[in-house]
Amino acid sequence: MPGIDTLPLEETLEDSPQTRSLLGVFEEDTAAVSSYFSQLFKAMQRIYDAQNELSAATHLTSKLLKDYEKQRFPLGGDDEVMSSTLQQFAKVIDELSSCHAILSTQLADAMMFPITQFQERDLREIVILKEVFQIASDDHDTAVNRYSRLSKRKENEKVKNEVMEDVYTSRKKQHETIMHYFASLNMLQYKKKIALLEPLLGYMQAQISFFKLGSENLTQQWEEFLTNIGTSVQNVRREMDSNAEATEQTIQDLKTASDPLYMPDPDPNKIPVNRNLTRKAGYLNTRYKTGLVSSTWERQYFFTQGGNLMSQLRGDVAGGLVMDIDNCSVMAVDCDDRRFCFQITVFDGKKAVILQAESRKDCEEWIATINNISKRIYFSENPEEIAARVNQSALEAVTPSPSFQQRHESFRPSTQGRPKTGRSGSQCSAGSESPALSSLSLDSLVAPDTPIQFDIISPVSEEHTSQAKSGAQGRTNPFGESGGSKSEEGEDSILHQLFIVRFLGSMEVKATESADVIYETMRQILVARAIHNIFRMTESHLLVTCECLKLIDPQTQVTRLRFPLSSVVLCASHQENKRLFGFVLKTAGGQEDGRPVTVCYVFESNNDGEKICDSVGLAKQIALHSEMDLEEQSRLIAASSRPGQPAADGQILVLSNSQSEDSDAGEEGQKKGESEA
Repeated sequence: MPGIDTLPLEETLEDSPQTRSLLGVFEEDTAAVSSYFSQLFKAMQRIYDAQNELSAATHLTSKLLKDYEKQRFPLGGDDEVMSSTLQQFAKVIDELSSCHAILSTQLADAMMFPITQFQERDLREIVILKEVFQIASDDHDTAVNRYSRLSKRKENEKVKNEVMEDVYTSRKKQHETIMHYFASLNMLQYKKKIALLEPLLGYMQAQISFFKLGSENLTQQWEEFLTNIGTSVQNVRREMDSNAEATEQTIQDLKTASDPLYMPDPDPNKIPVNRNLTRKAGYLNTRYKTGLVSSTWERQYFFTQGGNLMSQLRGDVAGGLVMDIDNCSVMAVDCDDRRFCFQITVFDGKKAVILQAESRKDCEEWIATINNISKRIYFSENPEEIAARVNQSALEAVTPSPSFQQRHESFRPSTQGRPKTGRSGSQCSAGSESPALSSLSLDSLVAPDTPIQFDIISPVSEEHTSQAKSGAQGRTNPFGESGGSKSEEGEDSILHQLFIVRFLGSMEVKATESADVIYETMRQILVARAIHNIFRMTESHLLVTCECLKLIDPQTQVTRLRFPLSSVVLCASHQENKRLFGFVLKTAGGQEDGRPVTVCYVFESNNDGEKICDSVGLAKQIALHSEMDLEEQSRLIAASSRPGQPAADGQILVLSNSQSEDSDAGEEGQKKGESEA
């Protein structure tokens, strides 16, 4: 016989909608079996009651057996062995339909007794267990709802213990009832085969013994067939007995193992909280607002699927989407004087869902699971593997608001200078990856365990300190810059270009010879933001002049940071996300290991990062050719920003600090600028 479909006893305690749906399939099969056996019983009853109707009754039985393969049983409907066996039975019964009578005793003992016992005992038992299970399930739901309404502020220990004991008793009763109900449905899959085969076998044996027509109607082949069927029935019975023993043992083991789980709020010392989950499922109470101040709670089955939170009611075929939990926040909240509540809020704050767990352990596990999914953290012992998996998500997370660019449209410069690719002191490379990356390890670019600064902090230098002390007459900028420096620089510098940027982070680096140090710094900062769920960015205006780079507060116009142009040694934009750019600054402060301290700053802009890098390069070029007069510098700026001039293909600007080039090189650059102008 083929394998028997059974209900899983291990899932009875969870009582999920999927288990209920599978139970519904078995109940449909039970109804179909009951209907089919009712017809078969009537057919055999007619054989027993009326000898003169024997021919018609056996013909009906044969017809029902032939129609077996046309029946649509939800379980076991494609049993080819059973179908072929019943087809052979139908053939031989049709041959015996001309027999006159059957001994009533033999028919009563061998044919009517098994099918009558199956209908009156086995099928009736299923009906009774179904009613008991429904009552136990309703009692459990009532107890859980009463437990969920326990007050958090005014706890009554006596009432709490009484309610928890009620939940324990009802849950245990429901679990035991559903396990026995499932076991009976599983046994029915065996019993229906036996109840179908045994009466037919008894009927055939009665016919043989009564008419003594074995030599005429039943050949040796039929005898062997019947013997094989009898052996198969015995094998099915032995398999059923073995499965019944194993089922009983499984029930006992599950009862013992599930006893601590009957308590709605188990001891966390016995069942610890698992904070490494990336998938979670279970029943939660969800809050619905019914008015301005009123709300109602409904118990539903929730589960995570990918990056979505799904819910499903009992009886539903599939779950429905509640919300997308990618890039969302979750936290425990106090709501409606209920315990173990938590709230899930989407990133833009437009949608929030308040849920109530059954226990503190369940609440903490749900919060941890949603955090793990929303951050896209994959728990691995290899930090590089974590970085590789969240790197792409981190790049997508740093996205400017569409309204941000519109709000600050007036601050954009009308023209932006672009440096000449052939100038001295600056070198442009193609947009492809630098070959130096193959010869440099990550440790040679950025020191391991280097802290990342996500807030803007001014680099303190002795030069700025002395300026602050000397400018005691005016207002002193807290970042080491005098109040009058802005106007002085604005008067002296011919180049003024303003860009809207957002500060992502900065960290100390080692190498300054290759743009790979900027790419590696971008990667580490974006990965750290994704891991620590940091989405806040400081908005500033980046002012590029021939003397310095300034970060200005767009609201107060106060200078947040000031970088002398001579200290900027490297500038590059990201190769894929063009809005990301960064530059390496050699601070004027302390020394480490006998060399200057270098820091890489990473920003996001509404503009193309390459344009900002070109603007910085242009400022360095003008500063390098400081011997030009004002008119020649203007020509150089106009030539670099001319629309018809081909733009530089590179994304990397290696900015030289040296001012030791001879006058011939300066004159050559001046002539090139004049000729292009």
